[in-house]
Amino acid sequence: MNEVVKPVEREEDTVAFHVEAGIAWVRFNRPDKRNAMSPKLNRRMMAVLDELEFREDVGVLVLSGEGTAWSAGMDLKEYFRETESKGMAGTRAAQRESYGWWRRLRWYQKPTIAMVNGWCFGGGYGPLFACDLAFAAEEAKFGLSEINWGILPGGGATKVATELLPFRKAMYHALMGENIDGKTAADWGLVNEALPLDQLKARVTDVANVLLAKNPVALKATKDAVRRVGVMTYDEAEDYLIRAQEAANFYDNEGRKEGIKQFIDDKTYKPGLGAYDKTKAAKAKV
Repeated sequence: MNEVVKPVEREEDTVAFHVEAGIAWVRFNRPDKRNAMSPKLNRRMMAVLDELEFREDVGVLVLSGEGTAWSAGMDLKEYFRETESKGMAGTRAAQRESYGWWRRLRWYQKPTIAMVNGWCFGGGYGPLFACDLAFAAEEAKFGLSEINWGILPGGGATKVATELLPFRKAMYHALMGENIDGKTAADWGLVNEALPLDQLKARVTDVANVLLAKNPVALKATKDAVRRVGVMTYDEAEDYLIRAQEAANFYDNEGRKEGIKQFIDDKTYKPGLGAYDKTKAAKAKV
């Protein structure tokens, strides 16, 4: 019998994306591997983030997965066994590639949303935490399964659990190796909301459209502030936020002026009920 030779996976095929109405829909694209992250995928994801970050037609990035999984974590064969066979140099190179794009995503220029459509395991917690907001299908499965095959949840997964979960839940989640569904993930705080799978994309689209209407400079400053101040004392955070506000105002003072004008002078909007019309500020600059 002739042996069936599988085609070599091309790096450029491991991540798919398209841009529609201001939203970049980025998808892990290894559905036959439950979108497990390989060195090829990690390199491709960094290239995709580079391409999209400053595109003028992109205001929000949504990260999801093709098929029935979001990401099953690290590819045990390609990420671990094959890189470890190359010694410390191979291991460190693979780590730089994965942690590098997760770090890039945490501080991304645009708001980011994780749309967890299916399995999210282990290393998948890195990009899950890196996204600013997260919505999951109720049917999705979350798990730190590392304990079941003899290691600790590395790659930042333990830190993610302790950042997002209360202590007892984080400890239970890491020690037991049990899966939880999307509804439980929302109850515990791993994601913002859980919805039936057939409603997930519509909800994420609605959230993305709300973000698209807001001032992008203020969005970036706010994203960074929320991540930064959590490890600061109150006095440190107060000083940081004052300086961050000054920097944002200096960078986009016309946007701030327009928002105040529409509220105080024009009386065309109320801050507690929505965003000001940023298109008027853009027209004023022309």
